[in-house]
Amino acid sequence: MELEVRHLRALCAIADTGSLHKAARELGVAQPSLSAQLRRIERTLGTQLFVRAGTGCRPTPVGLAVLSRARPLVTELAAIVTETRAAVARATDANTLQIGATVSRALPGWLRRLRAREPRADPTLRMDASANSLLQMVAGGWLGLAFVHEVEGSPLCVPSGLALRPVIEREPQFVTLAPDHPAALKAEVRLADLADDRWMVDSTVDGEWDGLCRVLREAGIEPDMLHGDYLTAYSLAATGDVVTVSQPTALPRPDVVVRPLQGDPIGVRLLLAARSEAELDCGYDELVEAYWEVARQAPVYRAWLERSGMPEAARGLCEDGNVVAHETSVRVLATDGRQRR
Repeated sequence: MELEVRHLRALCAIADTGSLHKAARELGVAQPSLSAQLRRIERTLGTQLFVRAGTGCRPTPVGLAVLSRARPLVTELAAIVTETRAAVARATDANTLQIGATVSRALPGWLRRLRAREPRADPTLRMDASANSLLQMVAGGWLGLAFVHEVEGSPLCVPSGLALRPVIEREPQFVTLAPDHPAALKAEVRLADLADDRWMVDSTVDGEWDGLCRVLREAGIEPDMLHGDYLTAYSLAATGDVVTVSQPTALPRPDVVVRPLQGDPIGVRLLLAARSEAELDCGYDELVEAYWEVARQAPVYRAWLERSGMPEAARGLCEDGNVVAHETSVRVLATDGRQRR
């Protein structure tokens, strides 16, 4: 017998109610049927999961261990069903714009601008670490727009027929360090300054792990890498246990410092995806404006832009907060610091 989700749901119901009778009623099955099912599950696992007594059922130590693994699976399945039904309902609502995105500080400003442009619109946001997953959802009609980033040297798997428009053709990636790291004293950090450090990156972000390994090896550094989400990475960077990659728009924090890398060896391309060029027009300008707004708020990035030859859009934001047309916003900086058009 193979364990199925219904078996796990039955175990959870027995534990929650403390009674085979009550659990059977909750699950909508006969008590003898549930008792037989429990015996089959226990035979499959080769151990007793519940102690039956006149006062009800209580989990054995092994039963508690099984339940600790079963509950998250049952909860996650219920969430999948709920979210899918909600997504289907939203997909049929003409007033709802479904947006997907990887992590970016530009998202709140983007949503705010979209709501201001069309007060009746109700944009919803789905976050995902995987840009490829978001692109598939756009192609399948589950999302109207997706704001994603593509790690340099690790092309995304773009579904056929999808429309893409660069928001930023090449955004440099910075490094996050402990304040007492020797390299934190420098305005720009060389990769060689980090040769003895351990890096932490989120390998669920498409291309992130491979991209960083490739850059470090090209610099003659054999990478010492740890997998972890970026919240954990920032916490460990603060204690000096790791260094990590950082988006340049990151705001200052008292426990870490963010520094550009000399020569900007790590870059990403920021893209907006939709099923058509017309659909891209529904949110592109607002996204570009939101991006340069957060760029202006990030002191390290702002200084980097000024040193490197700032695009006109960024200069306008830094001077008076006004946003210029997106045609200048998407001018980008070449790796040698010259403005490229």
